[in-house]
Amino acid sequence: MTTRRAILTGAASVAMTGWASAEQRPHRLAYLVPASPAANELNQRALFGALAELGYREGHNLVVERRFADGRLDRLYALAAELVALKPDVLFAAGSQATLAASKATTTVPIVFVAVSDPVGMKIIKALRRPGTNATGLSNQAEEFQIKILQLLKEVFPSASRVALLHDPTNPSLVRMLPTLKQAATTLALNLKMIEARSPEDLVPAFSLLKSEPPDVLYVLSAAFFVSQRGRIVELVNAQRQVAVYGQNDFADAGGLMAYSFSVIEQYRSGATFIDKILKGANPAGLPVEQPTRFELVLNLKTAKAQGVTFSPAVLLRADRVIE
Repeated sequence: MTTRRAILTGAASVAMTGWASAEQRPHRLAYLVPASPAANELNQRALFGALAELGYREGHNLVVERRFADGRLDRLYALAAELVALKPDVLFAAGSQATLAASKATTTVPIVFVAVSDPVGMKIIKALRRPGTNATGLSNQAEEFQIKILQLLKEVFPSASRVALLHDPTNPSLVRMLPTLKQAATTLALNLKMIEARSPEDLVPAFSLLKSEPPDVLYVLSAAFFVSQRGRIVELVNAQRQVAVYGQNDFADAGGLMAYSFSVIEQYRSGATFIDKILKGANPAGLPVEQPTRFELVLNLKTAKAQGVTFSPAVLLRADRVIE
C-alpha cells in the first residue's frame, strides 16, 4: 500500500489569505485514485498547483493523505474506508469506481469527484444541478463522447467493419453504457466483439485473443483500470501493430495512435475550485456538478508511420493536437 503523509512545517510562516491564519489548524484533504503515483503524477500536479493558486499549500496550511490503488480497483473500498477514518475535511476521488467507493464509505465527509461517467445513475448524487448528497464535482459525459469515438473511427477508417472493444466488466459505468454503444455500432455497420480485462493479469490473455482473431480496429474504452495500465496497453497494441483508438488522450501521449476525450488535467484543476468552496463552508449538496465543454482529438503521427497508417488531410485538419 502506498501512503504519503504530509509533514507540517512552520505554521507561523503561513501567508495570510483572508480565510486562514497561523493559529488555525491546517485543512485535511484525503486523496483517492485508482492509478499508481507515477501514472497519476501529471494529474496530481494539476490539482495541487490549482490549490496553491487558491492559497492552499501542502506542508503549511494543508495536510494531504493519499491512497493509490495501483490499478487494483478491488482495493478502492478499503482505501476509501481508511481515508474516511482519518476524518478529512474533504475527500477527493478520481474516476467512477473510486468515487463510488468513497460514497459507500461515508455519507457525511464532503466528496469532490472528477471524471465520473454517470453519477446520477450510480446513485452517487440525486441530480446534476442539485446533487443532494455529500458529493459533487465533475462528470465526463462518457456515453456521449465514447459514441463519438465510434463515429470518428468509422470516418477515419471507413472500410472497418470488425471492431474489438476492450472493456472492464467490473466498471459499473461502462456496463451501463454498453447497450447504447452496441446500438450505435449497429447504426454505423460495425460488428462489435467484447474483449474483457479486469486486472493486470488479464491483459496478456486479452491481447493473445486479439492476435488470434485480429479486428480491423481495437477500441480501448475510457476506464480507470485501463488508464492506470495505459503504458502497458499501448506497448501490447503497438507490438502487434494493431490499429487502435482510445477513449482518453493520455493513451496518445503514451504512444497510442488516436484518442478522443475531454481534458482530464482540466478536470483535476477544476476540482480544486470545488475543494476551495467546500473548505470555505459550501455544502456539496447544493453545488451543481459540472460537465466538460471541450473535447480534443489527438493523433500520434509517429505511431501512424510505424504502423503504416495514413490519416487523410481532412482528418489531420480536424485534429486538435498532433504528436510528431
